[in-house]
Amino acid sequence: MPNASPPVKPMPAVHPAPRDVRLSDRVRLIRNVLPPLIVLVVIVVESLIKRLPSTQAEFWAHLLFYGLVGPAVTFFSVEWIAEGTRARERAERELRTLYGELSTSHGRLRAVQELIREVAEAPDMGAVVEVAARGAVRVTGATHATLTIAGGLSSSARGDTLLASPSADLHQLKVSVPGGGALLLHFETPQGAETQALAQALASEVASGVDAARNRTLDLMTLYSVDQSIRAERNMRRLLSRVTRNMAARLGVDSRAAYLSDQDGVLRLEYAQDRSGEAVGGSPAPAFAVRVAESGTPLLADPSEAAAVFPNAHSALGVPMRDEDGLIGVLVLGDIRPDAFVEAPVPLLAFMAGQATLAVRNARAYLYSEEVAISDERARIAREIHDGVAQSLAFAALKLDLVTRQIRPDPDKAEAEVKAASTLLREQIREVRRSIFALRPIDLERFGLTETVQRYVADFGEQNGVKTALSISGDIHLSPADEAVIFRILQESLNNVAKHARAREVGVSLRGGQRVTLVVKDDGAGFDPEQISGRVSSAGGLGLMQMRERVEARGGSYRVLSSLGHGTVVEAEVPQT
Repeated sequence: MPNASPPVKPMPAVHPAPRDVRLSDRVRLIRNVLPPLIVLVVIVVESLIKRLPSTQAEFWAHLLFYGLVGPAVTFFSVEWIAEGTRARERAERELRTLYGELSTSHGRLRAVQELIREVAEAPDMGAVVEVAARGAVRVTGATHATLTIAGGLSSSARGDTLLASPSADLHQLKVSVPGGGALLLHFETPQGAETQALAQALASEVASGVDAARNRTLDLMTLYSVDQSIRAERNMRRLLSRVTRNMAARLGVDSRAAYLSDQDGVLRLEYAQDRSGEAVGGSPAPAFAVRVAESGTPLLADPSEAAAVFPNAHSALGVPMRDEDGLIGVLVLGDIRPDAFVEAPVPLLAFMAGQATLAVRNARAYLYSEEVAISDERARIAREIHDGVAQSLAFAALKLDLVTRQIRPDPDKAEAEVKAASTLLREQIREVRRSIFALRPIDLERFGLTETVQRYVADFGEQNGVKTALSISGDIHLSPADEAVIFRILQESLNNVAKHARAREVGVSLRGGQRVTLVVKDDGAGFDPEQISGRVSSAGGLGLMQMRERVEARGGSYRVLSSLGHGTVVEAEVPQT
């Protein structure tokens, strides 16, 4: 921020004594020269008077010399000394005036420097305007000050005055603020060009402070957008699109690209967009991106390197993405302007690249966990089909084969076997439907926890022929991860009811407060938790122990109350966000 200082009044000239003779020199000259000169003159005059022809002539000559010439010499000598004294007093007065003006100017300069520091430290534009209005009163001595900047933001301040607002008797001084706005000052007396120049310097400092606060706000908004992109997106291309779009928007450039290191350590294009649109990924990185990766620091491209990354680009900036394990990728921004990155905030871009590195790692970890989960789920479904439905269907097929042999010699037994096979097939159809219902995807992010619970409980009752009752109360504010845990516990508990409890009714309660509590209660057969704590459901392979671990990992608690013949109660609690 450029430093501005108030204009200093020109130093008044200190008038020297006539002919530059100092007062002390005058006194010394008269003291040393005048007595011998008087003696010499008296001797000469007395010698001349003695030559006069008469006594009367001598008398008048003595009277003339000692009555007129002596006092005249004394008068002019003292006047000569007095003139030096007056010149000295005049110089002292001028020095005192100059000292006062310099003290005032120094005080104003210190006030301006303090104002510059306060404006630079202001956290936002509102604080800049408030600090600047108070500082303008302090620096200029105005009774009131009103500062308005572009966008309509304004603030007022008053000095040591009893007037709450300016009156018509005050004198107004108005200067414009560069970039839009005005600084309006009110004084008790008219002000000159010096105060106007000072007010204009203050207005320039305000404009610089507003620009700095606006840039800080823009940086924070960009970082917030990047953070939201990390939190809200797991698709790699959409993630990189959002991150690079925020970075490009901060610099006002039109091209961006992201290169990621693959399993073999080769940089390949993952996402790119310029004036012609999005590019197809998978191609090897250009030489400039490789150079940025090898250097490990942000680099500016020369025109030929920029053109190799983005057609028609004349400048480009590359920022590496690295973590403790090594290179993750390179982000490249480009523009048609040759000087687009001359004043780029490189530290901010490097921080954004660090955020993007975290986002890529999270997205890759999520994709890997999805692959593991899909593989585990496929293995579980295959195991359940093999151990449950497949064996039951094979048993039903054997019974039907037996019927074909018994239908003629023993029709009654054949009919009984057909009925048993039909019953078994209907049970397996219900089991398949339960599995399909449990595997059906639930859009928790779209509907939210409460609406998803309502939908799931209602569908569960219809699909399984169980009477359901749902109670939701209190305010519920959970993070997405906590919502997923609570819903997963509900899903596991209800599917255990469907598969094992043989219940007629099930009640679900979801209560908000300091902790969110989920209760699932059924009137089924019940079980001994000590004997089957590791039991796995058909919905996703979570036993009672795994459900407890999931809840406790979120800072909550989980318990199961059950006994044979008295139903089951599942209760889970997690802290409110």
